[in-house]
Amino acid sequence: MQLNPKRRSSARLMLIVIGASLHLGLLGIASAQGNPAMELTLSQAIDLALKQNRSLKMAQLAVVDSEQKKKIARADYFPRITNQSTAFHVTELQQLVVPEGALGVYGTTGPIPAKTEVIGQGTFTAYTSGTGLSQPLTQMFKIHQENRAATADINSAKIQVNQAQNDIALKVRQLYYGILIAQLMREAAKQEEDATQVKLRENTSSVEQGSALEVVALESHAALLGAKQTVLTQNLQIRDLTLELNHLLGLPLKTQLQLREEPSVAAASIPARDECVRTAREQSPEIRAAQQAVEKAKAGLAAAKDKFIPDLSIFARHSYQSGIPFLVHNFGTFGVIFTYDLFEGGRRNAEINESRTMLSKAELNLTNVEDEVTVQVEIAYDKVEQMQSLVTVAEEALKARTEAARVAERQVEQNKALASAHAEAAAKTSSAKASLLEANLGLSLAQGELKRAMGEIPR
Repeated sequence: MQLNPKRRSSARLMLIVIGASLHLGLLGIASAQGNPAMELTLSQAIDLALKQNRSLKMAQLAVVDSEQKKKIARADYFPRITNQSTAFHVTELQQLVVPEGALGVYGTTGPIPAKTEVIGQGTFTAYTSGTGLSQPLTQMFKIHQENRAATADINSAKIQVNQAQNDIALKVRQLYYGILIAQLMREAAKQEEDATQVKLRENTSSVEQGSALEVVALESHAALLGAKQTVLTQNLQIRDLTLELNHLLGLPLKTQLQLREEPSVAAASIPARDECVRTAREQSPEIRAAQQAVEKAKAGLAAAKDKFIPDLSIFARHSYQSGIPFLVHNFGTFGVIFTYDLFEGGRRNAEINESRTMLSKAELNLTNVEDEVTVQVEIAYDKVEQMQSLVTVAEEALKARTEAARVAERQVEQNKALASAHAEAAAKTSSAKASLLEANLGLSLAQGELKRAMGEIPR
């Protein structure tokens, strides 16, 4: 007996699908035996991500870096005590020569001096060392603006940490829910596979008995392959989502996760649309970061203008020298240092114009970010309302599928329907349950996105 080409190709395809399914199943069993599964709830997963996520740690280190830069800028307020020591050698020295008798010739003493004298002016090798204190005065204006900009950088870094926390929490929810949905869809696909196998056997028997055409069996065979393909697809999706979640949680990528506890997906009460927009404009990390950018640009403009102020500093210094003529070994100096650039080629004016441009860009970006956040809130709010309607529809669909499965089971018991009818109804009921869970989780995700747009952690 020979099969036609279509049936041979279908049989080969089914063998390939079954073989791949068994291969993935064995891999899953082996990995599960080698690595015990780690049980996690949603709240535990979020807490773990906020503790171990590497991107969040980098954002937190950026805050520390900005704080150190602020300390560097603040140090310019205080006086500086410096020491400068020098050792040098000169090749020639000016000598003071007093000729013989230059001071007179007397009968009792003779010429003064009695012979030509050479008085040295210092030594060829000399040493100096001075310790001084200097305190800037007018430079305080520029130092204040630099500290103001450094403070804005710290605030921006902290805001970025908050934004990273919100993004990570939302991403954990998405992956966590995605794994739950994929697992339930896989179970529904397995039930559908079992139902199609029952129907395939029934149709094959009908074809052999001559009560049905061969195409009916082929269609059932194709449906079985489609169900197996869905199971394989869900397995791969679960694996990919688990890898992403492990990376997000800071766990080894091969860690097996067991998400046993289904999160609460009851619809939470949300404020009115206008209230959500107002809260987002006050708490959104994007808007707050843009506001700090404006503050930093204002400080930069003020610092550029302050460069027209002369630099005035007071100083006091104690010095020691050895080898320099006409100076005692220890002496002190104090006074005022005045510095002003008389000509710098228009540099200061160009810096002021550049700072004004940066301020205009920062203010324009702030307005743009405020509009973008408003749009995000509006879209998220619309999605929440849409998902609420979808949950209602999914609940009605599940009720209808449950009733259909009950009727099919009764008909099978009364021999009014084939066993495949009840199996198909049960599979559709499982699929409806998965759709309801997916709708509920989608509603929870939409609520999380709305919270994130409002500047809150979507727990």
